[in-house]
Amino acid sequence: MFNDDYFMAIALQQAECAFDEGEIPVGAVVVCRNRIIAKGYNQTERLTDVTAHAELLALTAAEQFLGSKYLTDCTLYVTLEPCVMCAGALFWAQIGRIVIGAPDPKRGYSRVKPSLLHPKTNLTTDVLASESHHLLSNFFRGLRT
Repeated sequence: MFNDDYFMAIALQQAECAFDEGEIPVGAVVVCRNRIIAKGYNQTERLTDVTAHAELLALTAAEQFLGSKYLTDCTLYVTLEPCVMCAGALFWAQIGRIVIGAPDPKRGYSRVKPSLLHPKTNLTTDVLASESHHLLSNFFRGLRT
C-alpha cells in the first residue's frame, strides 16, 4: 500500500492546495520509514518569498521534525522536477532519495551537468507524471484566459 504512487498522490494533494490558492501547483512530501514527516506546497505569493518552494518548505519541516539537518534516511516526493535552488538544498540535506512526478525541461535542475544532487541520492522519475503535468497545464491555461 505505501508505495511511490501512494506518496506521490499525497504530494499531488499538496499541489492542489497551491492551485486553489493561486500558486504554481507544486507539492512535496517527505517520508521516513514509510511515515510522512513533512508536507509542503508552493507559497511564494502568499509569503512574498521567492524561496518558498514546496521542496524547501517540506525540507525545513522534516529537518525540524527529526532535529537534524541531514535527511539521509528520507525520501522526498515532489510533483515537479526541482529547480536549481531546491536541488542545491537537497544536496546539502543529503536526502536519501527523490521521487519526481513531471519533468521541468525549462527550469529543472537536470539541465545542469554534472548533476546537482548529492552523489548518494537515489532518483526515481515520472511517478504520476501525467497527473502532475495535467494540474500544471490547467493552472497555466487559467492564467492565459
